[in-house]
Amino acid sequence: MKVAVMTDSTAYIPGELRKQHNIHMVPLSVIFGNETYQEEVDITTKDFYEKIKKAEELPTTSQPSIGLIAAKFEELANDYDAVISIHLSSGISGTFQAVVSAGDMVEGINVFAYDSEISCIAQGFYALEAADMVKANKSPEEIIARLDEMKQSLRAYFMVDDLTNLHRGGRLNGAQALVGGLLQIKPILHFEDKVIVPFEKIRTRKKAINRIMGMLEEDAAKGKELKVAFIHANDEQTAMDLQKAFSEKYPTMDTTISYFGPVIGTHLGEGAIGVGWYVK
Repeated sequence: MKVAVMTDSTAYIPGELRKQHNIHMVPLSVIFGNETYQEEVDITTKDFYEKIKKAEELPTTSQPSIGLIAAKFEELANDYDAVISIHLSSGISGTFQAVVSAGDMVEGINVFAYDSEISCIAQGFYALEAADMVKANKSPEEIIARLDEMKQSLRAYFMVDDLTNLHRGGRLNGAQALVGGLLQIKPILHFEDKVIVPFEKIRTRKKAINRIMGMLEEDAAKGKELKVAFIHANDEQTAMDLQKAFSEKYPTMDTTISYFGPVIGTHLGEGAIGVGWYVK
């Protein structure tokens, strides 16, 4: 059986890496006024952060259409028998459900839609793992079982400089827990039951980042090999500093730098920092 791997643009797997691992992608879009840009296709992350600084209003975001996804599946059906299609959490986007609907419409290929229940490179971890397993001739069922196993150890936490965008966009659940302190705190956020919720209230950016790094080091100290990503919203230096500090303590751990691209960056805002990891 020939198996394809597909994800969406919010996995933020760089184009060259997608090509290297033969990972297919459908883009979400970011909309400035009357102009729509497919992220990772029409607009780079660098261009996005420059554009948003000049924008009079916060851009909006949109999921890929069922028709676009179905067309992608039909294209894949020419060469593949099945596709593992891994997407951002169904709790913050309708993309996963659109994939399920598109899969029901297309004949000639068996679609295994997978809800990562998360986003960004943590979502990308699943796609990269699936791609490696395809190369090892694993079946779709074996791949899905491994992704479910990964989900048990995968953790990701992030902090934003300003909660306004998340709150306004309706992407922050449990916001009532933060009322009265939106400007005074730098809460650590995470995904729980597919939605973004506050994990812990922290007073300063430095303390929030230190708390996240502390949780990462607790897991690293258990002795299992981790895959770790340091994620930034147009603040690569901070991500690199965190990677360097962690790698000095745990030189054998597999680490990478990633980014919050246009769609997720719209909601998190510039300066957001995240860390994600799982047991390899």
